[in-house]
Amino acid sequence: MVNQNPEQIARDKIDQMLETAGWVVQSNKKINFGEGEGQAVREYQTDAGPADYVLFVDKRAVGVIEAKREEAGQKITEVESQTEGYANATLKWVKNKEPLPFLYESTGIITRFTDGRDPKPRSREVYRFHRPETMREWLEQGNSLRQRLQDIPPLNPQKLPAHELGLRDCQEIAITNLEQSLKDDRPRALIQMATGAGKTYTAITAMYRILKHAKGKRILFLVDTKNLGEQAEQEMLNYTPSDDTRKFTELYTVQRLKSRYVPKDAEVCISTIQRMYSILKDEELDEGIEETNPAEQLIKPKEPVPVAYNPKVPLEFFDFIFIDECHRSIYNLWQQVLDYFDAYLIGLTATPDNRTYGFFKKNVVSNYDHEKAVSDGVNVGNEVFTIETKITKDGEVLKAKQQIERREKVTRKRRWEQQDEDEAYSGKQLDRDIVNPDQIRTVIKSFKMSLSEIFPGRKEVPKTLIFAKSDSHADDIIQTVREEFAEGNAFCKKVTYKVAKDRKDKEGNVIEAGEDPKSVLSQFRNDYNPRIAVTVDMIATGTDVKSLECLVFMRDVKSRNYFEQMKGRGTRTQDYDDLKKVTPSAKSAKTHYVIVDAIGVTKSLKTASSPLITKPSIPLKDLAMGVMMGASDTDTVSSLAGRLARLDKQLDEEDKIRIEKESGGKRLTQIVSDLFSAIDADKVEDRACELAGQPPGTNPGDDKRNEAQAELVSQAANVFNGDLVELIDNIRREKDQKIDHENLDEIIRAEWDKESIDKAQDVAKEFSQYLQNNKNEIDALEIFFDQPHRRRELTFEMISEVMKKLKADKPQLAPLRIWQAYGQLENYQGQQPINELTALVALIRRVCGIDGQLSTYYASVRKNFQNWIMKTHAGGGDKFNEEQMQWLQMIRDHIISSFHFERDDLEMAPFDARGGLGKMYQLFGADMDQLINELNEELVA
Repeated sequence: MVNQNPEQIARDKIDQMLETAGWVVQSNKKINFGEGEGQAVREYQTDAGPADYVLFVDKRAVGVIEAKREEAGQKITEVESQTEGYANATLKWVKNKEPLPFLYESTGIITRFTDGRDPKPRSREVYRFHRPETMREWLEQGNSLRQRLQDIPPLNPQKLPAHELGLRDCQEIAITNLEQSLKDDRPRALIQMATGAGKTYTAITAMYRILKHAKGKRILFLVDTKNLGEQAEQEMLNYTPSDDTRKFTELYTVQRLKSRYVPKDAEVCISTIQRMYSILKDEELDEGIEETNPAEQLIKPKEPVPVAYNPKVPLEFFDFIFIDECHRSIYNLWQQVLDYFDAYLIGLTATPDNRTYGFFKKNVVSNYDHEKAVSDGVNVGNEVFTIETKITKDGEVLKAKQQIERREKVTRKRRWEQQDEDEAYSGKQLDRDIVNPDQIRTVIKSFKMSLSEIFPGRKEVPKTLIFAKSDSHADDIIQTVREEFAEGNAFCKKVTYKVAKDRKDKEGNVIEAGEDPKSVLSQFRNDYNPRIAVTVDMIATGTDVKSLECLVFMRDVKSRNYFEQMKGRGTRTQDYDDLKKVTPSAKSAKTHYVIVDAIGVTKSLKTASSPLITKPSIPLKDLAMGVMMGASDTDTVSSLAGRLARLDKQLDEEDKIRIEKESGGKRLTQIVSDLFSAIDADKVEDRACELAGQPPGTNPGDDKRNEAQAELVSQAANVFNGDLVELIDNIRREKDQKIDHENLDEIIRAEWDKESIDKAQDVAKEFSQYLQNNKNEIDALEIFFDQPHRRRELTFEMISEVMKKLKADKPQLAPLRIWQAYGQLENYQGQQPINELTALVALIRRVCGIDGQLSTYYASVRKNFQNWIMKTHAGGGDKFNEEQMQWLQMIRDHIISSFHFERDDLEMAPFDARGGLGKMYQLFGADMDQLINELNEELVA
């Protein structure tokens, strides 16, 4: 309508918003309570004057809206007292006795809402108006959600240890603080919790308590990859609350969303943020988009296609949204999903950055980082072992005139041709444009040769994950690992998020059979083989393998957060019994993991977030995915069209037919033409005029031009789907790599990183200090430090007491971990301890100064036994005969494993089978007891 004033324009927008939310907008002169679920009556009379809108449900006045012009948005909170006045006024014809509970202020652009039933009513911005049926439900419930949150009882009123509630200390703190945050009506809260500390378990416990005690209606658990959604669903299926014998999924309906349909009876919905975005737009989603987290999508719409109000999923559909890995995918395009819902937002992450803290308004209810987790024994720490080769560091030169092998990346088809001129390549070009097989072999061989130093005493390769640069690089690594370790296919496999389809050549013949990634991951997690896994994309959370003890970096990473996530694959703890199932020669629980840095990743400069990347260097696949997800700016679309046009010129007819078949009958040239046409200025202008309802040649304005171009690009991009983009990318990657067989590599160094040496010194010092601090509290330590004459009294139980207290006080000071630290510092090359207890005794002896250098307890006892025998046999006295020596050696071995020998031990294995106490007395006579005392004293000296 022309010549409207700003107030009328605002009211027209508000009318439209009300209607889309299910309200029937009526004049105060034509009220009809039988029309629709709820009525919004304009200019309704009150004793405080006419209210702009009064909301009615079931003939009952329930709310009021104060409308203001758009420019009033900057001071909309000033209007709240005016709205309150109308809510408290007496309405004409109604004679309401209580204030109206639901209050809104709106300009048609900004809308704020206050629920007067809340303990401390506070306005909040909402995307649209709530639906009339929602208000009916709220009134039937009596208390508001914020009032019901006050009813959540304390998590641990009796102040029991957290483990008695089935929780860790950090989980108890996070849940308690989160519940207080909700009671304080803080709209956003951040749970920062180290990888492996149990973020998902914490979230499910909080969700259970919200549903049970606060009667929350519906919760959304938001993830950014399908894999994470499946993991969360599995955890919910397995979760049993501490105060109920039934499973969480028996108590509440849990649904992982797989289509645009959202069941209304679900109390917990699990969804990717990509799917929820498509649901709000009421569009189907290509499942391939859920495979990769949106943070890795390099091309995003400059101006995201806005979500629109969806009556099937209104803004009040969810009361709470838990956002997994919230540091990644809550910005830009995807933030609209969170802004749409009138819900509390709870973020979960191990690695927040400044944006994350800002988004959650610095309301950090849990601050449990990796260092604290290591200190508490929830995570294990890492050591860095560096492998540096000449070609990795300096690159090499392909000489002119030599025969060079060229290989297609995907099909691996080979051919030879002569090199025209000298071509230098750097270490950064390796495994992309140029492959040097000997560089890969040299790194792998060095890794194999160093394993005895990195994991002393192990008979098998520890579970190892190698990070590769690309699928082609991963394939080269896998072949080399199998050859260098002289093992078969089962020993080393590729792991990935994505379902691996059969890899075929152009004729359709299977080159390599696909394998379900879940199957490979399960094998890696639970079976002896594979010992080594190679991955390009298995970096983020949700793919944890607790038995993983070694990460080999053969690719660099520039993002600090990304690097922390990659390291996070190794931080999980695992107890001795479970580790021994997959790594039989392990002698203790998992104590640490090792980063083998073969590329300089631990030294390279890291940025706080992903660096800005210019269009020319953005992969073709990311350009296509960006346009597919709504990017419509001219730069992106023209870059994609240009790259596809260049690719088309390189394709043979078979490739073109493959693309035509996957695209539903469109040639690549037609796709290119459609994309260029969608950003043609004349066509955009014509469509903009149509959208504005104006004749051609007039000025439709920039907003309509942007809308027109977005529409035209969207139509042109309809051809793209996950399979087509993957096919185009595979065909592009089928182009050649050069293989350098001439230049052989050599190791510059393979050693512990200096920081690892420093860390070893720190941990050895901490262990020594712990023993010193506790020597007056623990009998065994007091004997070792201050009462050497009592060492013969040390028993297995006394040493076990030291171990128990050490694990409770300082789990990060696990004896085998400290043993390795001393081994690094003293360059120890000898045997490894038999078990944790003997390692502990050897370390105590080293700290006390009994042993001048690191030595196993086994070696110390055997050496003392040998010295004692030689001393006893010296001179002209009687010497032990062969049978006596056999018994003395059995006593020696018993002291090695149990630290002390007593008469009662003679009635146990292996002594009882040889005659026990009677036989011992027969062999040694009245000297038997004196001999036992002497052995206890001499062998532990």
